[in-house]
Amino acid sequence: MTAAAALVLAACSNNGSNAAPTETMNTSVTNEISTLDSSKYGDTTSSEVLQNSMEGLYRFNKKNQPELAGATKVERSKDQKVYTFTLRNNAKWSNGDPVTALDYVTAWRRTVDPKNSSLDADSYAIIKNGEAISQGKAPVNSLGIKALGKYKVQVTLANPIPYLPQILEGAQFYPQNSKLVKKLGSKYGTSSKNLVYNGPFTVSGWTGSNLKWTYKKNPTYWNKKIVDLNKVNVQVVQTPSTGVNLFRSGELDYTTLTSDFVKQYQNNSSYHTKVTPTNGYLSFNLKRKSTGNVHIRRAISRAINKQQLVKTVLHQGKVSNGIVAANFITDQATGNDYRKDAGDLVTYNAKEAKKEWQLGLKQLGKKKLTLELLTSDIDDAKRVGEFIQSNLMKNLPGLTLRVRSIPLKSRLSNTTNHNYDFVYGTWQPSYEDPIDFLTVGGLFNLAPDYHNANFWKQIDLARSTYATDPQKRLNALVNAEKQLIQKDAFAAPLFQQGTSYLLNKRVKGFQLSPYGNVAYYWNVKMK
Repeated sequence: MTAAAALVLAACSNNGSNAAPTETMNTSVTNEISTLDSSKYGDTTSSEVLQNSMEGLYRFNKKNQPELAGATKVERSKDQKVYTFTLRNNAKWSNGDPVTALDYVTAWRRTVDPKNSSLDADSYAIIKNGEAISQGKAPVNSLGIKALGKYKVQVTLANPIPYLPQILEGAQFYPQNSKLVKKLGSKYGTSSKNLVYNGPFTVSGWTGSNLKWTYKKNPTYWNKKIVDLNKVNVQVVQTPSTGVNLFRSGELDYTTLTSDFVKQYQNNSSYHTKVTPTNGYLSFNLKRKSTGNVHIRRAISRAINKQQLVKTVLHQGKVSNGIVAANFITDQATGNDYRKDAGDLVTYNAKEAKKEWQLGLKQLGKKKLTLELLTSDIDDAKRVGEFIQSNLMKNLPGLTLRVRSIPLKSRLSNTTNHNYDFVYGTWQPSYEDPIDFLTVGGLFNLAPDYHNANFWKQIDLARSTYATDPQKRLNALVNAEKQLIQKDAFAAPLFQQGTSYLLNKRVKGFQLSPYGNVAYYWNVKMK
């Protein structure tokens, strides 16, 4: 270890050790807020702000399990399609207005209304008529939500689902103050002043474009007794080294780390890490002749030494041998983790990869093949791309692989337009069920391009016929994943992403969401 590195670690490990306890926490995020309108956000930072300042029917507890929050009671019909929620009559907005059933109806209808172009409208496919409304095929007021009086909400589902509490915890299902929505119109949520809050904190100081804001303890929050912090000061820090320097100087109590810094700080007492259900994966373009060949896809998916990738490039996370994350979903039928029931579907096997490669080349009538891997241009993505390039060219004779790294927005556009052979990306789930991984999952162009009848039959059975039969539903989901990933290699799982960060040792009760990268502050205490 160099003397400079030793000094850095020493400074980091002593961070805040002599400071007096305070009820203020200083923290960072990596990107700015896009909007505080829960019908229009589509980014992690906005989601984090909303989850700390708003509250829906459910909230994650200290164990990251959903529990009733904005509601005190829920009743379910025998067919498991109709849920009736009794709301808290002591829940208030920060302006003193009561949180009513109408506020949920207003918010949900705004989000699913196609004229609002919500990025989360697809989440409402689980609600009766949600999909038809978002496609402009049904009126907005036909959505399966009704106000049965001031404090009672009735929700009707399209099909029974076992993961309703988890998905209703999401910010896209939060209520909105009906009076304020009507008053502000398009200005709603465009700044911290153009909003009222019903969660643990209020937000102040965000003008709509600036890079700093503050959470303040919400005096009207029904459960304010659990909130210890008076204030959380947040700033956008886009350069990881800046975040580390601010942490070392005591100006930040929390900052995230990229893989560059993980190895440097992994033995430091302020360092923390966890494996998340976020996928790192490859997705193939079935419209290209080369990657449209199943043997070529199988070869690529088996030719990458994933363990080496995790250990030498990422320094965090774990190998993934299926598209559905491990240690995330407990199956209702068996009580096991879903990944244990489904097993390892795609493992590193250079010998088997070479066999598949030769079969693919033979079918294509080629002895050599040139392919292009598309990645975003952030450092971590480029390093993963370079590792994959090296592995594949070593293990698949006759392959020339080029890596094209471009800005994320362009990468997404290129994949939508089929301008790629195969693409590397990461994807974070929205709720704890295999359906999310198997039908969304970052699987580019799945619906229009992938026509395997067995896969879609199994998905349909899991969604409808077997929705209330856990064992049959599990079997259908496992069959669907095997078809998609093992047999057809539509995508190649690589790893489950880790998230690593530095946290002041005086901070107790700090919590990240089950999905890994949204910070919760309502249980935090400064010691």
